[in-house]
Amino acid sequence: MTDLVQIIGAVLLAAGGGEVFLKSILGAALHLRVPKMVVATTLAAFATSSPELTVSSVAALAGQPEIGLGDALGSNVVNIALIFGLALLYGAVQTTRQDFGRDYYLALAVPALTFVLVFDGRIEGAEALLLLAVFLAWLVWTVRSALRNRSDAVNVEAGELSAGSSLLLGVLGLGALIAAGRLFVSGATGVAAAFGVDTYVIGVLLVAIGTSLPELVTVILSRLRGHDDVGVGTLVGSNLFNGLAIVGVAGTIHPISVPFAEVALTLACGIVALLLLRPNRAGLITRGRGFMLLALYAGFVWATLRS
Repeated sequence: MTDLVQIIGAVLLAAGGGEVFLKSILGAALHLRVPKMVVATTLAAFATSSPELTVSSVAALAGQPEIGLGDALGSNVVNIALIFGLALLYGAVQTTRQDFGRDYYLALAVPALTFVLVFDGRIEGAEALLLLAVFLAWLVWTVRSALRNRSDAVNVEAGELSAGSSLLLGVLGLGALIAAGRLFVSGATGVAAAFGVDTYVIGVLLVAIGTSLPELVTVILSRLRGHDDVGVGTLVGSNLFNGLAIVGVAGTIHPISVPFAEVALTLACGIVALLLLRPNRAGLITRGRGFMLLALYAGFVWATLRS
């Protein structure tokens, strides 16, 4: 009963925190004079990926970096297949080619690179540093591009929020989202343990969903408030943070040893999910893609439980 109460409390806390966090994103875009998409891909993505970073770092320090790897890679599948699949049920998303430029193709390349690195069943310290180097290069490039195009920034409606208020709302909203994720992980892990579910499965499925609660709430609220570019940017950016920075940090702290078959399934599902996210020639991501993404996630869960 206590575990169920924690799960319900997590959902309620996430709803309130997500609303506040979304307002802070819009306020940051206004005060920094950069497009919402840039803020979502960098600041929002980093913030919403902080639960994965915490879980991965703590697990690596405890000598179990495989939990962090499963959480980070599993979260990427959750982000696109489950979260964006649910968001598309609300209706088709209108996008532009700019929304699916360099960041999107890098997000596709990262799991392919991880395939190569983990083929021998290990991610060594040097390989983890390579992931971190790619991440830092991408981050520097993105920030420099944003600063060069500040005059072309898209204006947003953010009410009368000052820069300080936007920052405060961001801290409070993110804190609520992280707390909600921790509650969900605690409750869901307790339920799973009661049924004797394997530790890796708990990490790649339940912990991944819990640490992805910030992305889930941000994307759903972005859709409801008419800021689809914020949702798309947050998910693509979060995938880059997870696949590069978080796996890189965990592998730097402690070498990662994991069966290739387990990782291959998660990486393959992540790549397919990103391909399904690609809009059609009219720039639309249709509602039908949402059903396909949800079917992919259901297949991923089934295959993981059977492995």
